[in-house]
Amino acid sequence: MNTPTFIDLFAGIGGSRIGFEAAGSRAVFSSEWDKFAQQTYTSNFGDFPDGDITCISANDIPAHDILVAGFPCQPFSIAGVSKLKSLGRQDGFQNPEQGNLFFEVARILNHHQPSAFFLENVKNLQSHDGGKTFEVIKETLSSLGYYFDWSVIDSSKVVPQHRERIYIVGFKDVQTYELFEWPKIKNPRSAPKLKDILNDQVEDRYTLSDKLWKYLVSYAEKHRRRGNGFGYGMPDLDGISRTLSARYHKDGSEILIREPNQTGNPRRLTPRECARLMGFPESFVIPVSDTQAYRQFGNSVVVPVVYRIARQMVYALTGHANRSSLKSWKPTSQTRLVV
Repeated sequence: MNTPTFIDLFAGIGGSRIGFEAAGSRAVFSSEWDKFAQQTYTSNFGDFPDGDITCISANDIPAHDILVAGFPCQPFSIAGVSKLKSLGRQDGFQNPEQGNLFFEVARILNHHQPSAFFLENVKNLQSHDGGKTFEVIKETLSSLGYYFDWSVIDSSKVVPQHRERIYIVGFKDVQTYELFEWPKIKNPRSAPKLKDILNDQVEDRYTLSDKLWKYLVSYAEKHRRRGNGFGYGMPDLDGISRTLSARYHKDGSEILIREPNQTGNPRRLTPRECARLMGFPESFVIPVSDTQAYRQFGNSVVVPVVYRIARQMVYALTGHANRSSLKSWKPTSQTRLVV
């Protein structure tokens, strides 16, 4: 195998694609149903993703070596479960809109039998429904003939953000599986600091209004008196932030920035700063509104983590043939956080 090929399912804005292409593989198909994410994806890769995966026949998907999928995580996330229950809706696999999309991944694995797969989801996937959801996933992957392993990785080792995600990597061949090693990610003390991703100058429109800032302070104080930890987050600029979520567009409360010597209200991150927080290259085009951009980056993968795992997968699949090229790849000024 010279250059492994991969398909990019639930592609979002292409964070996984950036990582796998940087690791030496080539995309042959992508699928994403959200029209705004499709716009961003097309602007950056020149490919318009196919739509709803449930409407795509496996016969219409080209053969590939690696299936890459960050299947929707909201039904399994702590926040997603709470929200769905408050709305009287089912979570996990019982969610009719998103929870059963893992089985679309299984459908395509069963049809094409690719050499490997890469899946990404929220950490809570392991514990959802008392572990039953994850057991179904493991049993399904085993029944399809794959050897696989999983790891929870906190992205704070490569970007200035606390973001734990579970990654599941599998191979058809046991010898290839045994070649795979989880990446050894460097000591977090050498990772970028939050101040490293901030713009020197930011437009006033990103500063919180008096009304919103007063509300957030009041909300945080109310929950503090009750002994809860709810409230806004104003991280140390020499440290890391909380997890960026898709709801960031609403009030920016999880990550507010107060610059040194700043007076007045704090501000939100800009979309470009959010892109950097997720490890996207400076060249990444953001063609959508701020609201859509916040949603997109909050739902995305952390590119440097995906790259490191993809590099190990490509090495396992190609053996020593590509080892030198994998080691020689270095981030450029355009991909400054991909390390």
